[in-house]
Amino acid sequence: MSEEPPVLLHRTDGIARVVLNRPEARNALNLPMCLALRETFERLDADSSVRAVLVTASGPAFCAGADLKERQGRDAAWVRRRRLASFAAYEAIERCAKPVVALVHGSVVGSGGEIAMSCDFIIAATETTFRFPEAHWGTVGATQRLQRVIGKRRAKELLFTNRAMSVQEALGLGLVARVIDAEQLQAAGQEIAETIAKVPALALALTKQAVDLGEETDLSRGIRIELAAIERCLADGDWQRGIETFVQESDGHHTPEEQAWN
Repeated sequence: MSEEPPVLLHRTDGIARVVLNRPEARNALNLPMCLALRETFERLDADSSVRAVLVTASGPAFCAGADLKERQGRDAAWVRRRRLASFAAYEAIERCAKPVVALVHGSVVGSGGEIAMSCDFIIAATETTFRFPEAHWGTVGATQRLQRVIGKRRAKELLFTNRAMSVQEALGLGLVARVIDAEQLQAAGQEIAETIAKVPALALALTKQAVDLGEETDLSRGIRIELAAIERCLADGDWQRGIETFVQESDGHHTPEEQAWN
């Protein structure tokens, strides 16, 4: 009997679940998993039926970092190619036009943090811990995304010391968007994905694109990016259907803020 693939993909009603599937290795990231993640997210990006993506994991840990065992007996050229494969996997997740939500639990170590940070936001179970031990393993990693999420000095402290960060600290630093009881994590993720899937596809894709592009520039240019996105929405016409739906659903049930728009 053949081994199960390192990454599983399930699609239901416009929601895709991408499952890290090496539980026997605590989902340590190896070359086959890198290649599978890249291929999976390239397929999802091109699939118009997919409206939201959840990234989760089998077993007791989300991801225990890079699989260092696969590097035994390899030369520096192989390790370099393997690292490039991981970067390509992270980029494929990050560049996916669909909203991507990480549901993490247990240990999130090194490459596991890179996978999670490549998603649009992270929902974590209450017992989750984060650790970035690359320097202590004699290599370099997590130096770019981590500092952009939590700041340069906090990132340095975690990278230099290899200490485990609690989920509550991660929440306070903005690495995690929400903390959920472990037994409710998957259900909460499904509910979030269903909410996202109801949003008009073009408006959602342009919102994600505008946020991502705006992060790379100043406010003035960011406003231009948003205005260009608004023009595309106006040309498409979905905004009219959105207003009609809003009026139908909220008629007679306006909040004070919504009343101000009437």
